[in-house]
Amino acid sequence: MIVWFRRDLRLADNAALVAAVKTGAPILCVYILDDACEPVAARWWMGRALDLFDAALRSLGGALHVFRGAAIEILPAVVAATGARAVYWNRRYDPEGRETDTRLKAMLTGAGTPAHSFSGALLHEPWEIRTQAGQPYHVFGAYWRAACRAGLERVPVPTPVAIKFAAPAPAGLPSMIDVGAVGREMRAAGWTGGLEAAWQPDEASAHAALERFVDGPLADYARDRDEPARSATSCLSPFLCWGHITPAQIRDAVGVRPQASDWAKFMAELGWREFAWSVLFARPDLLSRNLRPEFDGMAWRRDAEGLRAWQRGQTGYPLVDAGMRQLWRTGWMHNRVRMVVASFLVKHLLIDWREGERWFARTLVDYDPACNGVNWQWVAGTGIEAAPFFRMMNPLIQSRRFDPSGAYIRAWVPELAGLPDARIHTPWLSGGAVGYPAPFIPHEAARERALSAWRALRARTEG
Repeated sequence: MIVWFRRDLRLADNAALVAAVKTGAPILCVYILDDACEPVAARWWMGRALDLFDAALRSLGGALHVFRGAAIEILPAVVAATGARAVYWNRRYDPEGRETDTRLKAMLTGAGTPAHSFSGALLHEPWEIRTQAGQPYHVFGAYWRAACRAGLERVPVPTPVAIKFAAPAPAGLPSMIDVGAVGREMRAAGWTGGLEAAWQPDEASAHAALERFVDGPLADYARDRDEPARSATSCLSPFLCWGHITPAQIRDAVGVRPQASDWAKFMAELGWREFAWSVLFARPDLLSRNLRPEFDGMAWRRDAEGLRAWQRGQTGYPLVDAGMRQLWRTGWMHNRVRMVVASFLVKHLLIDWREGERWFARTLVDYDPACNGVNWQWVAGTGIEAAPFFRMMNPLIQSRRFDPSGAYIRAWVPELAGLPDARIHTPWLSGGAVGYPAPFIPHEAARERALSAWRALRARTEG
């Protein structure tokens, strides 16, 4: 039997692995590396995660067999070469993944090799929670209430007690590569020192992060989650994204406490992820098209200099720059700050939200096409559930409110570390700081420019 691993590099709560083990047949663990599929930061995570997962399998007497190429070609060839009687995998829900899996299942089944797929990445399949009319939900609150009422959540499957591994794959299989070489290749690409220091991409680290969160920050999550200088969030997003842990495992760990505001707020964050995937499933063009078509006529600016300043954390707004530098260094950014930097790009710089989505896709270790697409369209006002475009986040107010002492800013913008708390949010008002730029555009000027563009759009669409 072949178990085809993708973003589910775990032994616990792995339905495909459990089903394959139950057959009693030897298991060949396979991963197919498609060089065209993963952005930069994600490729580092993947390379390191494959190395660590291979080590976990080897400790049990197995190994991860890695192949390079297109899955639509590689997997049937591996099946033919090994004589595998069936293939097992956990489902994917992104448009490309769905198309590939559907084609592969038809090819393999047509050739006499059953292909079995399972749920694992979500609490609910993206098509399960629907309105009474059978349509996808367009509003998160209604979606999440319906999901909580439905009682269809996945429950974790037990970890296999013992796995009978197949003999090593025969030499000469097409495009088979050394798993260790993959990790070395990703690290050799550069820009990984901060990622290496920040993350250990494996199942054990995911559960350690969950335990830390449940034992500490969860108790005050609703109060503290918006302050980026605090260790108040779970930091589970990359582990969820890569399948080192599942939402069902997280739900079981935090327990059921409907009256607790901290519990409810955290579960709603998991619910937002579920909602985002239901949106992407219904709208495969989420990453490329405005879900509100009236925004197709928006006069976005082409501003290479502004985009570059934003990407590098050189806008002159300390909270924005701190967030963008944290992203560049660690592949991750605090959620409150993600909203602030996204709003700055779209509304202060009036740059198309798709430019920001692409940059996050390149730099986030927790890049999730559904959440990233829904979140960017939420900030830009172009989504089915979105903040109105005319509501601009003032980065100065956000900075003073959520980082009042400037601790977060000092951590990521060292040029400002010596400034007192009262000056750190607006360094340009008192002579600036050595090496730190003046604001790229004054807030009021940016606000008026954005509102003018929005009014012009309304005039064209309503006229």
